[in-house]
Amino acid sequence: MDDPRLDKLLWCLRVFRTRPEATEACRAGGVRVQGLPAKPGRDVHAGEVIGVRLRGMTRTLRVLALPRTRLGAKRLPEFVEDLTPPEEVERARQAATEHARARLRGEGRPSKKQRRDLEALFGPGEDEG
Repeated sequence: MDDPRLDKLLWCLRVFRTRPEATEACRAGGVRVQGLPAKPGRDVHAGEVIGVRLRGMTRTLRVLALPRTRLGAKRLPEFVEDLTPPEEVERARQAATEHARARLRGEGRPSKKQRRDLEALFGPGEDEG
C-alpha cells in the first residue's frame, strides 16, 4: 500500500472529525512531523512521530501502522501510540474547566440553561437543599 497523505492519516486516526479540518490544521502550521512543519500532502511512514496542536494542547502521536480506511475507536491502539505527556493533558483539562467557569464582568446571573450546565459539570450549588 502507498503511504497515505498526512491529512488523510490524521482523519483516519480520528484526530480530526473531517478531512478538511485536518488539511486546514496542516496549512495553518498546527501539525509537525518529526518536529518539522508539515504540509497536508506529505507522505507519512510507520514509526514517525506527529505533533498536533489541538484545542490548546499539543498531542504527540507515534504511527505504528498505516490504516487503509478510517478506524473505529477500539482499533486505534493497533495503529497509533499516544505519547502526549500527562501534564499536557491535565493542563488542557484545567483550561477547559476554567473556561467553563469564566463569566464576563457585569453579565449577571446565569440563565436557567447555563445554571443546569454548571450543575452538571460541578455538581449542585451549596445553597440548594
